[in-house]
Amino acid sequence: MSKTAQLHRMVTDKHVCPYGIKAKHLLERKGFTIEDHHLTSRPETDAFKARHDVTTTPQVFIDGERIGGYDALRQHFGIAKKSGKSYRPVLAVFAVAAALAASLSIALLGEFGVRTAEWFVAFSMAMLAMLKLQDVEQFSTMFVGYDLLGQRFVPYAYAYPYLEALAAVLMAGRVLPWLSIPVALTIGTIGAVSVFYAVYIQKRDIKCACVGGSGDVPLGFISLSENLAMVGMAVWMLVSM
Repeated sequence: MSKTAQLHRMVTDKHVCPYGIKAKHLLERKGFTIEDHHLTSRPETDAFKARHDVTTTPQVFIDGERIGGYDALRQHFGIAKKSGKSYRPVLAVFAVAAALAASLSIALLGEFGVRTAEWFVAFSMAMLAMLKLQDVEQFSTMFVGYDLLGQRFVPYAYAYPYLEALAAVLMAGRVLPWLSIPVALTIGTIGAVSVFYAVYIQKRDIKCACVGGSGDVPLGFISLSENLAMVGMAVWMLVSM
């Protein structure tokens, strides 16, 4: 017996509701035959909302029962809502950086070695810096919440993403080590001490600014690893010069 659902979603010349598209896809995955009703203008959409006493679209109906929008549909099918805090953004950066380092090692060196590890750290730093640079104002707001130097000297919070990016780019090619080493060693040490103090001494449960101000990454060991990697890279380059 086929299952049928009614979907009402905005589809106009200038706007196609993304949640409507995702709701349609989810219903198809669940084996429903869909009666796809397009709301093609703002007056038509407003009239639909008033008629059904709802404030948003899309709206899904199954067996004559209104399920609601996309989030309600996911809940109806027992799909768990994603939790707020997650290390996924940082882990994604580390995974891509590792893949890039491995690819370059195979292509240029024909093997994995010390340069693979160096590239991994440099690429990770570069990508994390790029995420911070998307919105330096928002990043700095989160950063001064726990960074010990940033709390005492706010301009440092604004400079941090640029310093991290500079050190990463220079370290990737082992260019100007006299500049990259002290920069990475300084910001990495301050960052490591700040995170350790906030997490393990004060035992605070706050967000980390490591992927920029918009991320919802908890401050913890993964966050600490960014700073420790910078310190380790700086020390390694110093002893291997």
